[in-house]
Amino acid sequence: HYMLKEIFEQPDAIRNTMRGRLNEDEGTAVFGGLNLSPKELRNIRRIVFTACGTSWHSALVGEYLFEELAQIPVEVEYASELRYRNPPMSDDTLVFAITQSGETADTLAALREMKRKGHPTLAICNVVGSSIAQEAEGGIYLHAGPEIGVASTKAYTSQCVALAMLALYFGRLRHLGYADGRRMIEQLQALPDKISEALESNEAVRRIAERYVECDNFLYLGRHFNFPTALEGALKLKEISYVHAEGYPAAEMKHGPIALVDERTPSVFVMPRGFIYDKVMSNLEEIKARGGPVIAVAEKGDDRIRKVADAVVEIPQVDEWLQPLVSIIPLQLLAYHIAVLRG
Repeated sequence: HYMLKEIFEQPDAIRNTMRGRLNEDEGTAVFGGLNLSPKELRNIRRIVFTACGTSWHSALVGEYLFEELAQIPVEVEYASELRYRNPPMSDDTLVFAITQSGETADTLAALREMKRKGHPTLAICNVVGSSIAQEAEGGIYLHAGPEIGVASTKAYTSQCVALAMLALYFGRLRHLGYADGRRMIEQLQALPDKISEALESNEAVRRIAERYVECDNFLYLGRHFNFPTALEGALKLKEISYVHAEGYPAAEMKHGPIALVDERTPSVFVMPRGFIYDKVMSNLEEIKARGGPVIAVAEKGDDRIRKVADAVVEIPQVDEWLQPLVSIIPLQLLAYHIAVLRG
């Protein structure tokens, strides 16, 4: 299937998105099409990302990256809502439209509304010459290659990489030092190999899919950088397998949704190691106490998780800011295999 082909194309798609855009000598990223000078970008005090569906989830990853690395306040808006709202926005606000096709009607309408109000508009887009690419005042092409599968996979990770490079660029314009920039570039350059490593989980994920293929409800849980991963993993299962799934910040489970947990409702925990790992572990133990099966996406060598989870998918270790790019891979594969097994 094209979806599986595109899942396995992700290391190359990400290389293509990064090609020519990392400047090691200056420890920053380089973009030719932003059409705004460094001085103009330094004067930006707030960023609004607007998108739909999977692109909205990549925007959420972008929010975490920009606020962490560039210290710029970010708001993520559903384009379908933003086009009809009239939110107060200051003059120093930059609007980014994020889209795979460049033809998403709601995103195009939101972009036009923001342009009409005089805000600078940029786009992150995969299709050269598309409507949004033409109407935005500048932006970034992903160069991820054609995406035939309806459910976005390689465009999502390419969008996340583009946003990570943008966050590095904006951070270097502001407070990030040269050494930090160089270290981040090295980690970005190692990312395609890390994703290739994550793809080695394919067979293990297929076996997990066989175990839980009859379940009609799934919960996807993550925190911090991996909360958007939980949302995106749930969306993939819904649109490909026609199985009901919900993504949540893991700590929100105890505020109501935990009532849904039973032995027929697996919870997929996205929990690579990080500063919030122990907190996610306690959320996992709450689910186990209610008798819910747990599938964990965890780092290689994490023996602690194996003692409590019913199934574990291993991913390679990366810095926390890049975890969403690696942790989504098994969730894409899980949606694919459950869909195929359900016919």
